[in-house]
Amino acid sequence: MPDLFDSPSAPEATPAHRPLADRLRPQHLSEVIGQEHVLGPEGPLGAMLAAGSLSSLILWGPPGVGKTTIARLLASETDRAFVPISAIFTGVPELRKVFEAAKLRFAQGRGTLLFVDEIHRFNKAQQDSFLPYMEDGTILLVGATTENPSFELNAAVLSRAQVIVLERLSLADLERLAQRAEQVLGRALPLKAPAREALLEMADGDGRAALNLIEQVMAWKLQAPLDTQALSTRLMRRAAKYDKSGDEHYNLISALHKSVRGSDPDAALYWFSRMLEGGEDPRYLARRFVRMAVEDIGLADPQAQTHALHAWEVYERLGSPEGELALAQTVIYLALAPKSNAGYMAYKMARAEARRSGSEPPPKHILNAPTKLMEKQGYGAGYAYDHDAEDGFSGQNYFPETMKRPVLYSPVERGFERELKKRVEWFAKLREKRNG
Repeated sequence: MPDLFDSPSAPEATPAHRPLADRLRPQHLSEVIGQEHVLGPEGPLGAMLAAGSLSSLILWGPPGVGKTTIARLLASETDRAFVPISAIFTGVPELRKVFEAAKLRFAQGRGTLLFVDEIHRFNKAQQDSFLPYMEDGTILLVGATTENPSFELNAAVLSRAQVIVLERLSLADLERLAQRAEQVLGRALPLKAPAREALLEMADGDGRAALNLIEQVMAWKLQAPLDTQALSTRLMRRAAKYDKSGDEHYNLISALHKSVRGSDPDAALYWFSRMLEGGEDPRYLARRFVRMAVEDIGLADPQAQTHALHAWEVYERLGSPEGELALAQTVIYLALAPKSNAGYMAYKMARAEARRSGSEPPPKHILNAPTKLMEKQGYGAGYAYDHDAEDGFSGQNYFPETMKRPVLYSPVERGFERELKKRVEWFAKLREKRNG
């Protein structure tokens, strides 16, 4: 796969058939665009190189941010042989050959930087095969992945490598990339300023995609620079990066959930729309809205759960795209609803109490006595029928007799729970009064 970034020191005479991304490969780490937080003097890689001590690495980031480029240049900077492989196309026999060649190279006094693209696609046994060669210095492993290493890589590999997080390129980074491309091609992009910005936005932070788009535009034979409208008729906007089973899925649903919890309807609508644009199943979002209503709103607004369920039903009946409007309205409703997790916390504490108390039986006075034997044993004795009591409340104990009464539900002073809080306090006073 071609590297992304350009190099001012690249030779001028370049075969025209080579892709632009290949022609603009940097020759030094200082020429890489973006990732200053990693490559700068205070960044982890900058500090390692300055100290002359490079460890095995896992480069984690989205496509087109320079993972392959950085690995290749690290090999050059440390005078190691650069051996790239892809986990998609490499099996155990090929790995053995790579390791044997690295051992021979090591015996001759030269190290090997083994670059493994898509390293998360190797299974546990394949990942474990790297360990002895990493430990004895035969190879310096640099793995590249778009997936969260915490979930996809073995703990043993992670313990021997430092995870370096690479970021998507900013618009300023992409503009620098475009300017260098123009220098190499010897002419300016035939676009007006707004169209130029629109082109770079289409790349969505992916340097390789940006260079491919630039190459397309440069190939057009135009009489005058294009405006944004003319550009949009010739180029389709690049699909947003979204993996319904990967990190991006979980990142976006987390952003959506926290925006609702934070009572920000605009942010919630934005992340909801981002997920839909990425191809998310609206049914998944409908189910998550019900969870938000239960977990973060609860009894502060008992209608929130009903609203979410009804929106789900509306979507099932109307389908897309009309049904998505009902879900959008639910996003707004949930974001603006009063929030309380008192019920959620009460449930969690009740489960903990249930685990702690084990098999404690209920007090005998609230047990039924369907047989004479059970009646003789005291089942049901002394039970106070609440409807016969003053205020319809007996104040009896309903916890196990050996258990100290816990306080599980503590309603908040928001929404409908403000009324429930009054009731809880009223019953507590009556209970104290009845039990003297």
